[in-house]
Amino acid sequence: MATHTPTAPALEAAPVPSFHLLDYLRRFYANYTVRTIFKALVTIWAVITFTFFLIRLMPGNPVEVYVDFLMNQQNMTYDEAYSRAASQFRFDPDASPVTQYVEYMGHLLQGDLGESITSSGTRVIDQIARFLPWTIFSVGLGLLISFTLGATLGTIMAYKRNTFIDHTLSLISSILSAVPNYIWGLMILIIFGVQLRWFNVGELRGTYSPTMTPGFTLEFLGDVLKHAMLPVLVYVTGSIGGWMLNMRNSTIGTLGEDYVGVARARGLTSSRILLAYVGRNASLPMFTLLAINIGFIIGGSVIIEELFVYKGIGSFLYWSISQRDYTSMQGVFLIITISVVVSNLMADLLYSRLDPRVRVSGEK
Repeated sequence: MATHTPTAPALEAAPVPSFHLLDYLRRFYANYTVRTIFKALVTIWAVITFTFFLIRLMPGNPVEVYVDFLMNQQNMTYDEAYSRAASQFRFDPDASPVTQYVEYMGHLLQGDLGESITSSGTRVIDQIARFLPWTIFSVGLGLLISFTLGATLGTIMAYKRNTFIDHTLSLISSILSAVPNYIWGLMILIIFGVQLRWFNVGELRGTYSPTMTPGFTLEFLGDVLKHAMLPVLVYVTGSIGGWMLNMRNSTIGTLGEDYVGVARARGLTSSRILLAYVGRNASLPMFTLLAINIGFIIGGSVIIEELFVYKGIGSFLYWSISQRDYTSMQGVFLIITISVVVSNLMADLLYSRLDPRVRVSGEK
């Protein structure tokens, strides 16, 4: 009798997972950090493009501005002045803006900001590296002082709310925040420099004295601080009021939270409640504002630096605009754009770490 040998069942091939590029990109973009960085890069490109064409809509170009200077100051004819300007500047006023844009973006992708139009042979990145540190020093020091004092005084105002101290400091902070910083600069120069003669305005021009030799010495650092004293004072005066009011409102809102009442009911000391509960939560929006304000360090110094003849990036931008030096203007605007966008990016990422609800809600 023949026996039947059962045959093994045929092995079924395991399904191969299909790869869908769009699904992968969608999941990749759903990440909060990736999405935030992508938006920041798009914003930088959009602002660079907008400013590139905007500055070329300004009346006059580098050649025309220099021609007018030669005609008025050296009594040249138009043809003589134009011939000299055309030979001195590496700029073609008849070139298409689109062609200039493509060429500029090509160099920018290679990390090249180009050469100054009005200062032949001078790289824009070298000019920025020369002036930028002074602005970061003066405005950064003013921001650090105003934030520290403003947060401290704002906390005192919140704990002493509806008292004489609160009313007085609220009035002072409102006045300080309502007046633009360049008005404070003019008042300091006219009242304390010219009328009262508390300081010699002429001696404080520039970033340091011409007789000083740059170096890490106490003498040089003291001279640098002396020259930066007035711009720093203006930055502190013009911004401390906003920090005081913001910290006061944030602290008052935190003091009304349930967890603060529970901490008091548990018998915790006032200092422990201030540091562990109130200070941490009230400072969340303050650190976000601080990160955002850091980005405006570069762009917020033009008028003040011109007022005090402080040779920072703001003064360099003012000179570039007056000379219609397109490449220098584009370089400074690029630095300003990157600083503002990156500061906002850091604020978003910092806040998402401090408060994970922001990151979770953004990924839904």
